Amino acid sequence: VIRAHRHAAGARGGQESQSLGRSRGGFSTKIHMLTDALGFPLSFLLSGGQESEITYAERLISKYRSQCLLADRGYDSDAFRAILKKKNVISVIPGRKNRLRNIDYDKHIYKERNIIERCFGRLKEFRRVATRYDKTAAMFHTTLLVATIF
Repeated sequence: VIRAHRHAAGARGGQESQSLGRSRGGFSTKIHMLTDALGFPLSFLLSGGQESEITYAERLISKYRSQCLLADRGYDSDAFRAILKKKNVISVIPGRKNRLRNIDYDKHIYKERNIIERCFGRLKEFRRVATRYDKTAAMFHTTLLVATIF
């Protein structure tokens, strides 16, 4: 979740079309990112900060093939696991705390998820990424792309 500066609001189309969400802390944008095994970003999707991760999961992975998918608890869903199983992808996603039955996942492989957290850490070293100043989602997406090039 990226905090957005108050001047980032006000573009045509409203907050929803510009991937801005409203919360008690102010405006925010959520970055949904797919990386490869080495931590290089492959794809970004932007949404409002209050929106759930699972609503963007299928769209995020639709263009790519892999043997295994590591994700955090926000991507835990029976429907998403069924999509992964249909694509012959091993899901390494821990179950949510409120699940009635426990989900088995490879905890040893799950430790590799720190690669994406380090990728987010490197991206947030750029001031324009750490605090969104861009009014439009397209410009912020371009800022993310330029940051990944560096």
